[in-house]
Amino acid sequence: MKLYYSSGACSLSPHIVALEAGIDLPLEKVDGKAKRTETGADFWQINPKGYVPALALDNGELLTEGPAIVQYLADLKPESGLAPANGTLARYRLQEMLGYINSELHKTYSPLFKPETPAEVRQERKEYLRKRYTLLEGVLAKQPWLLGEHFTVADAYLFTVTNWAKAVELDLSGFPALLAFQKRVAERPAVRAALEAEGLTKKAA
Repeated sequence: MKLYYSSGACSLSPHIVALEAGIDLPLEKVDGKAKRTETGADFWQINPKGYVPALALDNGELLTEGPAIVQYLADLKPESGLAPANGTLARYRLQEMLGYINSELHKTYSPLFKPETPAEVRQERKEYLRKRYTLLEGVLAKQPWLLGEHFTVADAYLFTVTNWAKAVELDLSGFPALLAFQKRVAERPAVRAALEAEGLTKKAA
């Protein structure tokens, strides 16, 4: 297998999951603007969607979309506990949380990275994010991880997107449980290793 990634992008989530699960996953960096990989390959030819993450499987197929990739990786190592067993209500709760992070947080951050986004749109998106984080603040005020007492792939995903807040000047000071969560995740050995590998150690501090 091989994971196509860009430093600090949403591909950090499966990178963290692979390390948490003890999966030896080779990486290939992608220039998101030029759409070229570090070996000079045309990324459009690898993934017609044009964005990371993309996971090249051993059988030659390509798996895309972060929520699908992290579940696939977790299921390769079920003993890691990174995803509840398929068919259980807990697994659907995991998918519920991954869907929420993907649609309500991840995609809302996207326009904030574009310099051409108007100031009024930027402000509206930030307010929307704070509204959506309010729900997660309530969850994390009661338990250490999104699904309870165990770290899962959903926590890796939430950490990854929330790590973008500083870059887009999103004030999260009103969310103490969320900030404590970010610190807990950042202190995990696998997460530190992923951040260091992607050159993000200082940014995460």
